[in-house]
Amino acid sequence: MDKLIITVAVTGSLPTKRVTPHVPITPEEIVRDGLACEAAGASLIHLHARDPEDESPATDLALFEKIYSGIETQTNLITQISTGGRAGMAYEQRCERLQVKPEMASLTTGSVNFPNSVYENSPGLIEALAADMQKYGIKPEMEIFDLSMISNATALVEKGLVSAPLHFDFVMGLKGAIPATVENLVHMRNTIPPGATWTVAGIGKAQLAMTTHAILMGGHVRVGLEDNIYLRRGELATNAQLVERVVRLADILGREVATPDEARQLLRLPILPA
Repeated sequence: MDKLIITVAVTGSLPTKRVTPHVPITPEEIVRDGLACEAAGASLIHLHARDPEDESPATDLALFEKIYSGIETQTNLITQISTGGRAGMAYEQRCERLQVKPEMASLTTGSVNFPNSVYENSPGLIEALAADMQKYGIKPEMEIFDLSMISNATALVEKGLVSAPLHFDFVMGLKGAIPATVENLVHMRNTIPPGATWTVAGIGKAQLAMTTHAILMGGHVRVGLEDNIYLRRGELATNAQLVERVVRLADILGREVATPDEARQLLRLPILPA
């Protein structure tokens, strides 16, 4: 079985300091958490930008540049920038950040109902973002909120907009998206193309269960305060604590954890010079 890639989604678009004091908001805080998570065992960091003044999701290229520069110069983590639409739904608001040329970027391949809004990703938007990633040499991570998004992702390969092997992130347990059950995880794993790699992101209380099953099934895992703010009921977590828990669990279950460069090999990314 391949070594385990641990992704950490440190901030996302929703958690605020009022909800948890541990969520990083400023570029400096995000980079600090990246350093702590790398030391804890993470090999990939999923990045959003937040407005330092009001903590809202931000699209400002300068913020992404500052975060990216800090992660790139101070860690060996694989950088993955989100092109999600909570900060701004328009293509122009979501593509500009790709100019920093991270190793990876997220690409949601369909629309989904969030609890209080519609996360809209039209075919034209998806293809335009995929084309931008191709232009900049960025590997997309296909963000999958339901089964149909897998076929939408494979269609991008057929259109020449994405190169195989694909990498998928199954986002499970969010109200309005696919429920976090073992049966659904197995079905999604069995639906992706041969040779593809996959990660699971369990939302809220589903994080630990989905992490455990992914480790046992040979997949990879995403944890972090974007998806879940608790270590256990009533106890707020830090990003590093959530990573440390995966490392302990992987050790118990007999799965080695990948370093950032080992993760690059598994994801077919270039190994960066030291």
